[in-house]
Amino acid sequence: MTRARLEKGLIQVYTGNSKGKTTAALGLALRALGHGFKVYIIQFMKGSSYYGELFSLQRLYPDIQLAQYGRNCPHDPMIRQGEMQCVGCGGCFVRKGHATEQDQVMADRAMERAREVITSGDYDIVILDELSNALWFELVTIEAALELLKAKPDHVEVVITGRNTPPEILEKAHLVTEMREIKHPYQIGVPSRRGIEY
Repeated sequence: MTRARLEKGLIQVYTGNSKGKTTAALGLALRALGHGFKVYIIQFMKGSSYYGELFSLQRLYPDIQLAQYGRNCPHDPMIRQGEMQCVGCGGCFVRKGHATEQDQVMADRAMERAREVITSGDYDIVILDELSNALWFELVTIEAALELLKAKPDHVEVVITGRNTPPEILEKAHLVTEMREIKHPYQIGVPSRRGIEY
């Protein structure tokens, strides 16, 4: 039996300074899975194993697959077990101008994997989570990202998430959604919450 395939795959971007970009992409993945499509998620600059979606997606394997290419949080085990909250210590985040050689190697591997997955013909939706941030931190060049999008077969939908999406990527996209912060619990001192922010 032949599985469902997209007739026309587009390029989507979820960007902006507020919460919800990865969440929106994951919602799209869940919807696509319900119609028999196969999804692959590549997370740039994310390596922590305490994100709730990682546990959910394991249950949906092999129809949704995920690969992470980023730093691990030094508090991973404690956060995963619910014994502490993410404290934003910065141990798992790259700071502009402070990327390491390892950060660059991970971004290069993520791009290699993205090209393999997008051109394989095995997946209908490919989510490049935080690619925009990898571009912002200059771990990926705009030229390399545009070349990757150019290699996309017609039947593959590509979703890019992250803050500070470059204009060249926005121009190439068919759908762009900006998450704009109007109000956030952080503003009143509410820290990241398990199951909501991670």
